[in-house]
Amino acid sequence: MNEKIAGIMGEASDSIYSIYTHASGPAGALPLTPEMLKNSPSGDLFGLTQNVGMGWNPARLLGKQVLILGTQGGIRDEAGNPIALGYHTGHWEIGLLMEAAAKEITKSGGIPFAGYVSDPCDGRSQGTTGMFDSLPYRNDAAVVLRRLIRSLPQRAAVLGVGTCDKGLPAMMLALAGSTQLPGVIVPGGVTLPPTHGEDAGKIQTIGARYTHGELSLEEAADLGCRACATPGGGCQFLGTAGTAQVVAEALGMTVPHAALAPSGQPIWEEMARQSARAALYMADAGLTTGHIITKQAIANAMAVHAAFGGSTNLLLHIPAIAHAAGLAVPTAADWAEVNRSVPRLVSVLPNGPEHHPTVIAFLAGGVPEVMLHMRKLGVLDEQALTVTGSTIGETLDWWEQSERRYHMRKHLQEHEGIDPDRVIFSPERAKQAGLNSTVTFPSGNIALEGSVIKSTAIDPSKVDANGIFRHVGRAKVFTTEKSAIYAIKNQGIAAGDIMVLIGRGPSGTGMEETYQLTSALKHLPFGKEVSLLTDARFSGVSTGACIGHIGPEALAGGPIGKLRDGDWIDIFIDLNKLEGHIHLVGCGDQPESKEIGDGLLAMRQAHPELAKDPDLPDDTRLWAALQAASGGTWKGCVYDVDRIVEVLEAGMQAMADKQATTENDER
Repeated sequence: MNEKIAGIMGEASDSIYSIYTHASGPAGALPLTPEMLKNSPSGDLFGLTQNVGMGWNPARLLGKQVLILGTQGGIRDEAGNPIALGYHTGHWEIGLLMEAAAKEITKSGGIPFAGYVSDPCDGRSQGTTGMFDSLPYRNDAAVVLRRLIRSLPQRAAVLGVGTCDKGLPAMMLALAGSTQLPGVIVPGGVTLPPTHGEDAGKIQTIGARYTHGELSLEEAADLGCRACATPGGGCQFLGTAGTAQVVAEALGMTVPHAALAPSGQPIWEEMARQSARAALYMADAGLTTGHIITKQAIANAMAVHAAFGGSTNLLLHIPAIAHAAGLAVPTAADWAEVNRSVPRLVSVLPNGPEHHPTVIAFLAGGVPEVMLHMRKLGVLDEQALTVTGSTIGETLDWWEQSERRYHMRKHLQEHEGIDPDRVIFSPERAKQAGLNSTVTFPSGNIALEGSVIKSTAIDPSKVDANGIFRHVGRAKVFTTEKSAIYAIKNQGIAAGDIMVLIGRGPSGTGMEETYQLTSALKHLPFGKEVSLLTDARFSGVSTGACIGHIGPEALAGGPIGKLRDGDWIDIFIDLNKLEGHIHLVGCGDQPESKEIGDGLLAMRQAHPELAKDPDLPDDTRLWAALQAASGGTWKGCVYDVDRIVEVLEAGMQAMADKQATTENDER
């Protein structure tokens, strides 16, 4: 006997040989009419057969079909215990939201359907080749989600349930592109911080802190065990996951006060039922996603992003949502103007000044509370519609007088001892507290197409009385994230250095997220004295003088790819005017001028070690080529089909012309 096979097959019980080959089928009859049989597509009729085959009551087959799409990951038993783990807490519990929404749809006479497209975890893939698939996943998932929507021909509305960094943006892209359908986003909420311990952002630095003697092995093990204090929801800081939830609500794609709810709690589950009712309302009223996602909604989303101090990754996602909806894509100049006109009002992790977890922002009133302040400043379009059928203005009228608002803010004050007006500030109090605007877009001879820095996250001690951050220092250039983090952990980086990480944009790594670098610098004593430049991107929880999205990327011929160790770089950021530059200013004993740097860059070749990562998957190479043809990172890394087809046709014609020339020469 083959013992390997016997071990795998195991001991068989008699029950597995009790097999039957036919069944009586569901009781009852399909509610068919002569008209249906004469005129309905065969797929519609067979769909009814499939529905009763899955156990649906034949008498309830003609209700509105509502598709619930979720990013659920893992397998839970009825008590919530893990049978198979998901990739992250953010999708671990959202099956409960889907279940609550489905029951509400059934209760209202509809027929719920559910589909799943799970998502990866940026935290889990930090510093690994898994990060090469992170941003490209967003486009792929959006394509699959749209295919699933179209593959249920009789769907009357769609609910999209998602939480985290790429799953929720993908869901928003899918719904935004389904302009003729009612669509509602159901945010997956947030996990809670430990009563005693560290948040999920800081905990990702235990390796660097241990290496530098900042933590013991026992402390690292203990803190790491407790950082995700509850099993579901996105991370506790306003990173990409939390910001995406905020943006979904600002776009009008959710019910009011939906973003950042505590996962697994009654108010979170009730939000799913509210969302189901909104989807059914939209279907009855003829209200579609195309009515919700308008240029006014995009402008509101950008403004709310600025007021919250959100993740720079949304500079990739909001333009992509606009593109999916067939709208004009915001430019870097548009972002800069919004951030000049909209003050930051929210004090949460990681920006501060008081580092509250995001659930505290929810209790302080969340998105509608922030919008109340924005309304007074005149920086909102109050006529934009929401999925409730009400305008933003009508929603804020309701919120201001609502019992919900009163109870949330009272609970925060009485049970947590936190003044809600110290979490979500009025513009006047925000200015007094020193809350700076969110992002700046430096340009210069290193960044001809621009770059981005979350300027509000620069250490205040490094900013002068006029709101100026200035760092003139020597470059230390790295072509891999592995070599960069090794240098940080092993005294290869010192106060005053300017780290330069090149070749990590779309063409090199799929535009990896480099949070392990930025988080390590934040939580090491000398970190605030170090700046970082890269053509990669950052986590939404990143802080410090970290400038990313530098374009053109190094592998596309960008000047950043010509930098060398010892180069002098001049970084200038005006946090008040939201202006700045990054220039190469020489390579000698002392810094010189931008003009000297211009000449050096004109003469130099690319860095000799610059190359795409050898582990870059072909899937990601294809994504990089397609998004480059579509306008690149500053257009949101989208697939512009018309542009791609144009480029392909031009390329095929050029190849045909070349072939014809070759054949003529051979004759």
